[in-house]
Amino acid sequence: MSSLFSPLALRGVTLPNRIVISPMCQYSAEDGAATAWHMMHLGSMALSGAGLLCIEATAVEAKGRISPRDLGLYDNVTEAALKPILAAIRAHSKIPVAIQLGHAGRKASSNAPWDGGQLITLADGGWKPDAPSALPHRPDEPPPNALDAAGLVRIRNAFVASAQRALRLGIDAFEMHAAHGYLLHQFLSPLANQRDDDYGGSLENRMRFPLEVFDALRAAIPDENPLGVRVSATDWVEGGWDLDQTIAFAQQLKARGVDWIDVSSGGVSPAQKIAPAPGYQVPFAAAVKAATGLPVMAVGLITEAKQAEEIVASGQADMVALGRAMLYDPRWPWHAAAELGDQVEAPKQYWRAQPASQKALFGKTPFGAR
Repeated sequence: MSSLFSPLALRGVTLPNRIVISPMCQYSAEDGAATAWHMMHLGSMALSGAGLLCIEATAVEAKGRISPRDLGLYDNVTEAALKPILAAIRAHSKIPVAIQLGHAGRKASSNAPWDGGQLITLADGGWKPDAPSALPHRPDEPPPNALDAAGLVRIRNAFVASAQRALRLGIDAFEMHAAHGYLLHQFLSPLANQRDDDYGGSLENRMRFPLEVFDALRAAIPDENPLGVRVSATDWVEGGWDLDQTIAFAQQLKARGVDWIDVSSGGVSPAQKIAPAPGYQVPFAAAVKAATGLPVMAVGLITEAKQAEEIVASGQADMVALGRAMLYDPRWPWHAAAELGDQVEAPKQYWRAQPASQKALFGKTPFGAR
């Protein structure tokens, strides 16, 4: 058995392999509600043979959506829209399903990427975003609303309410989004957080609200359901959030019972300077794992089976989370298993697809059709 296709237990959920389908925004919801596109997209991903399927960043309140077309889970309508999609997945796949809960903060009320991604103003039908401080994401944007104490309580409670809705839907695992320049990352980064109360200034203060949200989620989620956190290991900007602070945050999360750290980077500032290359974020994941002993996910331009196998086999990460690679090739885990001489779960309707040279790929022998 390859390392990539070895199982991994996370509390009461066992992943059959270490391939995670990363949460990928689809910008295809209607007023926060999932649509037929989500049925097609998530259904396809559920048949991929991956070890875990994570639903895209899901807003915990309407104001927390990145765009008007973002997925949400904050009322009865958005909950009901996801129910048949989860039911279809359960009917045809054994894949564990996670959901990433988040809030866009000052990056809310934006156009979809293919429409430019810029802030939608009030005059054009947008809304005024909330943030730790009245600092816009881009200098030419109007400032967001600086959250007061009541706003912090409202958002913390919204995370809990969304988690409770997800539990009713039968979600197996949860990820708190504290990366990519969204609200919880904004609290962590001194580039976005310039508060002068208990939630700003020192590292301890900047971590306070994200840790409060985590504590509230962990208390609301049953012990058997794992809860991880996605972080940006660095802002890629001088004077911003960095790897040392990420490790300090991860250590605090470890003390509170976090089940994994999903290690990405960037997103809080348009001044970031990134030079992407294959596996360029893997060293961040390896550093967090080495410093904390926590299970970690590695992300970022992981596209090849042998590359993913080396990351897991060498102990740099416990899981690899694939996004764009899965969009390009929704059967990536099948092809990786074939290349590594391993097996993968596949629906009976597709057993005849395995090549004659890969008779053990699905653990079954191909059959003929009359």
